Amino acid sequence: MNIVDKKVSWPDRYSLFGIDISATDYAEATSAIVNAAKNHESSCIDAMPVHGLITAVYDKEFNDTIKKFDMVCPDGQPVRWALNKFHKRGLKDRVYGPTLTLHVLKQAENEGLSVYFYGSRPQVLDALKLKLLEKFPNLKIANMESPPFRQLTLQEESEVADRINGSNASILFIGLGCPKQELFAGRNKGRILMPMLCVGAAFDFHAGMLRQAPPWMQKRGLEWLYRLCMEPGRLWKRYLVTNTTFVYLCIKQVLLRRQ
Repeated sequence: MNIVDKKVSWPDRYSLFGIDISATDYAEATSAIVNAAKNHESSCIDAMPVHGLITAVYDKEFNDTIKKFDMVCPDGQPVRWALNKFHKRGLKDRVYGPTLTLHVLKQAENEGLSVYFYGSRPQVLDALKLKLLEKFPNLKIANMESPPFRQLTLQEESEVADRINGSNASILFIGLGCPKQELFAGRNKGRILMPMLCVGAAFDFHAGMLRQAPPWMQKRGLEWLYRLCMEPGRLWKRYLVTNTTFVYLCIKQVLLRRQ
């Protein structure tokens, strides 16, 4: 057993509208996750965009769950901008879930750590496995599991945890969508004995099922616009409500500070 530290050191967190966000970058976040994996530390990591942040502000169950998380990365550029504006963090880039996934997988390959993928559809997981092994030929994939498209019973979820723990995996990637993935991780903290990364649409992106926004749009915080154009029927309400609410809360915070 390769134990590094008795306790993993997680990045400092700063409040945005009552939600604590980690001021971190890819190198620090990856190092903390891999260290937790080596220590078999049951821990929760989230890549939080604007949608997740606003959901956490107004949804009590989700809010209580996020408080259990060890690291909540600024996935969206506006979340990073807000951290820099209100807490003077000087972050140069966001920590985008799909990109963080690649950083962690690369380090897992280098360290010989096995990984487990939980979420999405079987055809996505099949494509994801092929794509990842092209990129990381020595990556150890313990298993890929597509859960049923419904709420699991307590017994079923307990069996999932047992399968993950029994797979000899060191890192769990969860792609169930927000807030379902975070609620799953929060319920299983202390039961699934490894870091659990909630990475949203990373499975679909890396499987080639969804196209990512061009880098220039990502850099300018316009990924939401690109995704809205790709899936208007599903995403228009999300972005109309959450983006507007985020802008409102930022303006409110600025005015309160001036007073």
